[in-house]
Amino acid sequence: MRIGFGYDVHRLTSGRKLILGGVQIPHDTGLLGHSDADVLIHSVCDALLGALAMGDIGQHFADSDPAFKDIDSRILLKRCYDMVLARQYRIANMDATICAAAPKLAPYIAQMRLNIAHDLDCDPEQISIKATTEEGLGISGCGDGMSATVVVLIQPA
Repeated sequence: MRIGFGYDVHRLTSGRKLILGGVQIPHDTGLLGHSDADVLIHSVCDALLGALAMGDIGQHFADSDPAFKDIDSRILLKRCYDMVLARQYRIANMDATICAAAPKLAPYIAQMRLNIAHDLDCDPEQISIKATTEEGLGISGCGDGMSATVVVLIQPA
């Protein structure tokens, strides 16, 4: 078995859609980034790559590459999971925490779990997603951005 850890943070800005876990969430701001800036999916990608000792998302999908401009992060997740499969591993489980002052994410977590489970070809019961507000502290706590941390366990297929 191998363990990987992922972390990502993006600033909030007007004029962008808010997408987390592949779910478009109604909000007056969205996350700023080269892709769709889905901090949850980016963290999952980093965790998978970390478990394989293959670096991070930026090494594989550079933000300087126009091919990844505004790309759906679920496409990147599927490509990362293809790397896991190519090394003959599969998901054992994943645990994630999203840090965001607003909006309330509880109504969207079930769909996020379904999306990620689908992309990682596993049961939603293997995918845990939680949300916290950081109680006014840090970039996410004061509402300037959002972050996500993820840990994954992969096992031989």
